Amino acid sequence: MDELRLPVLPTTVIGSYPRPRWLREIIRLWRAGRVKEKHLREAFDDAVVAVVRDQEEAGVDIPSDGEQRRDEMVEYFAERIEGFRFYGPVRVWGNAYYRKPAVVGPLKYKGAIVVEEFDFLRRVSYSPVVKVTITGPYTIADWSFNEYYSSKEELAFELARIINRELKALEEAGASYIQIDEPALPTHPDEVEWAVMAVNEALRGVNVKLGMHICYGDYWRIAPYFEELRVSQFALEFANRGFKDLGIAEAIPEDKELGFGVIDVHSRRVESVEEVAAALRKILKILPPQRIYVNPDCGLKLLPRRIAKRKMEVMVKATKIVRGELKGVEGPVLRVP
Repeated sequence: MDELRLPVLPTTVIGSYPRPRWLREIIRLWRAGRVKEKHLREAFDDAVVAVVRDQEEAGVDIPSDGEQRRDEMVEYFAERIEGFRFYGPVRVWGNAYYRKPAVVGPLKYKGAIVVEEFDFLRRVSYSPVVKVTITGPYTIADWSFNEYYSSKEELAFELARIINRELKALEEAGASYIQIDEPALPTHPDEVEWAVMAVNEALRGVNVKLGMHICYGDYWRIAPYFEELRVSQFALEFANRGFKDLGIAEAIPEDKELGFGVIDVHSRRVESVEEVAAALRKILKILPPQRIYVNPDCGLKLLPRRIAKRKMEVMVKATKIVRGELKGVEGPVLRVP
């Protein structure tokens, strides 16, 4: 492994990004039987290239592939793990639906789930470091019907063992920065203790940079476990909360970082550069700059593409202004293959 010095306040994304309109049309035609599988795969690849280009033009330091191949963060993994079944769409909120999976038999790891995604992203990336995202075991368990295991806890630990195999496959493939998405983690107070244990089981023996993304619930429910969780970074939503939860940063152990959410992904209003810069100055009163990464609150996929890109551009411009105010402060070091 080599060491890469990142700029102070590295900018990145949480993961998802709007699919280009043409990709959505090709997916529709494929589902109607009018496009071949090989052409769909080519379209996905082209979409990743387009999304990476958007991030490059915006100036994002650490890109993702925009999760272009994923319809939804839980069903994508359930489709690729033996033992799940889908009955039909479930309403989440408003007019938003997803195909909620059901566990109907023993879960089995069928082979690499996102390794090919990572390999392609690394080949087309402008940056030597990219972010790979994986939905964590607790969120998959919480957002699925359990029709086989004796409890949600048992299900989560079985999922943890499967996710652990995928993480180790990514490490072997050369991934250097993996984010575990666990939005459900703070949502059930009586389950947090064993849920944290399940997440740690998934991370056991993985020796790359691991972050955890959380964007729902009360962060203080998991604050007592910040030290225990085997991640080096917590990427949290702040902009949508009006930056009212900044005090949680003081609970993050000194050897761990904060992925600071400065862009509200639930609003089409594009933040001003000064607004984001002001938020960064607030967090710098709590944490040293070497422990802060800058990112949107959550994935950008539900926004129009032009707005998502403008929001990234604002995030980068604001970060560069604040970097200039830090005068010579070095950024964090990341190990890369």
